[in-house]
Amino acid sequence: MKKLLILGAGTAGTMMLNKLYNELDRDEWEITIVDQYKTHYYQPGFLFVPFGIYNKKGVTKPKHDFFPPGAKVIYSPIDKIIGEENKVLLESGKELKYDFLIIATGTQTRPSETEGLQGKLWYKDIFDFYTIEGAVALHKKLKNWEGGKLVMCIPELPYKCPVAPIEFVCLAEAYFEERGMRDKVEISYVTLMSGAFTKPIASKVLGDLLEEKNIDVVPDFYLSHVDNENKKIVSYDEQELDFDLLVIVPVNMGTEMIARSGLGDDMNYVKTNKHTLQSDAFENIFAIGDATNIPTSKAGSVAHFSGEILFENILSAMDGRPLMAKFDGHANCYIETGHGKGALIDFNYEVEPLPGTFPLPGIGPFDLLKTTKMNHYGKLLFRWIYWHILLKGKELPMEADMSMAGKKRV
Repeated sequence: MKKLLILGAGTAGTMMLNKLYNELDRDEWEITIVDQYKTHYYQPGFLFVPFGIYNKKGVTKPKHDFFPPGAKVIYSPIDKIIGEENKVLLESGKELKYDFLIIATGTQTRPSETEGLQGKLWYKDIFDFYTIEGAVALHKKLKNWEGGKLVMCIPELPYKCPVAPIEFVCLAEAYFEERGMRDKVEISYVTLMSGAFTKPIASKVLGDLLEEKNIDVVPDFYLSHVDNENKKIVSYDEQELDFDLLVIVPVNMGTEMIARSGLGDDMNYVKTNKHTLQSDAFENIFAIGDATNIPTSKAGSVAHFSGEILFENILSAMDGRPLMAKFDGHANCYIETGHGKGALIDFNYEVEPLPGTFPLPGIGPFDLLKTTKMNHYGKLLFRWIYWHILLKGKELPMEADMSMAGKKRV
């Protein structure tokens, strides 16, 4: 019997398991998924936890709820992939052979990569919201915080959900206003980028939005270390910014397993063909989601759109056919802007976020690069879509390739 092995049971891995389990002849193929953790988190929901909009229960479910009946599941840490021998070693020493391998091991936060970040103020006056532990701890802090200098800092690229820090400061602005203490809080958005976002048009629109909300954007700030004693962040060129409350995006990196396997770049992301999603090193290895080094957002929408391409290509590879499906880097992100409104961006490798309507020209119902209530509802609806459609590998009425329909060239 031939063997398909999937490493990682997060968004991308679970989605591919469901798609392929329903497609492949199970008398011919044995499909196994491996993950060391049994809990699945709806990570876009972490953003809402600090403000009490969601709680831990609302973003947490058992992983086995989303596996197809009969799928072979192994809960274990992974030691390394030995591509030359078509096998994976688990930490227990057990060997798993494969004919085809999908790497979906995601990306992890590495706060230890930043000097001083995990000092005496960690989870006291310094927090992240990219882990459930950080989001819950920050919620407890905000409930009783009396104000001061709130700094949101982005020290490194890439990181999961690139718009989340913008969403955080917008939700914070609304949260403090609703509590009647906005005048007691100075909010700064500190980034190594030259503006609020990586793409010029979106950066201008989002930067203007932050300015309207009296949120100070501090660009080109390359974080060197955190000074716990004086409550400052310090850049490599010795800029200093005071904080009373620091919220940070910890450095993101791929798993060390990828480094041990010799398949990654210097950030431990799998070297992947950005169009076919095939490993640069081995023809029978593919990668998807945050585990890859493809030059687009590390976001759930990318896992979904690229999953359609990977599905076609791995079936072609199994049949010995050329890989004809090509991923265009399509990403689609709703952006919470506070006060019951949101924005939306839709882009790919070649086309930056543009204004317009989505998905239908002139009709929408969503507006691109514009704050509307409908975009906010789209963001909230996505949680239901995630649990009930996306993870289960079901089709969505949206093409994997980005469409220019409804977009306006600027």
